[in-house]
Amino acid sequence: MHIGIAGVGLVGRVLALNLLRQGHTLTLFDEDTAYGEKAAGMTAAGMLAVFAELETAESVIFEHGNRSIVLWPDLLEQVDVPEAYSKKGSIITAHPQDYKELDHFIETLKAKVNEASEIKLLDRRELTQLEPDLEQHAKAFFIPQEGQVDAQKFMKASSDYLLAHDDVTWKQEEKVSHVSEEGIEVNGTLEKFDWVFDTRGLGANAQVENLRGVRGEVIWLDAPEVNITRPTRMLHPRYKIYIVPRANNRYVIGATEIESEDMSPVSVRSSLELLSAVYSMHSGFGEARIVKMLSNCRPTLRDNLPNIEQGEKITRINGLYRHGYLLAPAIVEKALKEGILK
Repeated sequence: MHIGIAGVGLVGRVLALNLLRQGHTLTLFDEDTAYGEKAAGMTAAGMLAVFAELETAESVIFEHGNRSIVLWPDLLEQVDVPEAYSKKGSIITAHPQDYKELDHFIETLKAKVNEASEIKLLDRRELTQLEPDLEQHAKAFFIPQEGQVDAQKFMKASSDYLLAHDDVTWKQEEKVSHVSEEGIEVNGTLEKFDWVFDTRGLGANAQVENLRGVRGEVIWLDAPEVNITRPTRMLHPRYKIYIVPRANNRYVIGATEIESEDMSPVSVRSSLELLSAVYSMHSGFGEARIVKMLSNCRPTLRDNLPNIEQGEKITRINGLYRHGYLLAPAIVEKALKEGILK
């Protein structure tokens, strides 16, 4: 089939990779460049935090997240960056004054799913054995099933792969005005396809009801004095900071979740909170260098859950909220089985 995809962010790329495996020919449309400079998927830390997100999420997020963890290695192999996948588990800790909140967090997870019984309580000695650079923390929990995808590496590799593929036509910096079963409209011209996918995220707000943006901010740090090897979260009454390691002592720091579609640079308040929190986690971050401060908005629906809408010759996928990398492979798989492959 000749298939049109409107929106080539994270979901659009995962979708394109799946469709190419099935032998289809694709035309891709996006108002961004092919390297996704404005995409939320480029800003993301890429955490596969299937348990950590469960505290405030529905069980469907847990189910889809576990499926995505299974699917990610093949996708990364397809675009020749298998090293972008890591599943070494994650750590959740807190300052002593917040231990009650830490315990409550874990008990909430255990009450929601039986699999949370595998979460391990670590004392200072056990934590130091696992992550020596966290020796100053006396208590933590280890979640062995979690991992991460190097988001920026995936975005770059998938761009290279799709641009070079003989069965892909990529129309960059083309703003789609309307998507329907009849086709994809750009600059007043309707292009027709055997099947159409709308994965524009916030770009589809004129056609998707109750769609809003939720702002997120991250800071990239180069910290040669820090050697944390696993995604690590620190619970705090006001925010839950995460530290995601990359190669060469680089770390992605994040936590903010703001009900706003403001795409302006990171605020002073957010940067102070994130940097103060990360310094309290490890004093070595005091000499870290700030590489980037990034902000973006995640497409979110009223119930904060992803939505798949199927038509005769169209599929719309939207609302992955802050769970993009955790959900995208599983949601795409489900959408294909319910729609074009039905």
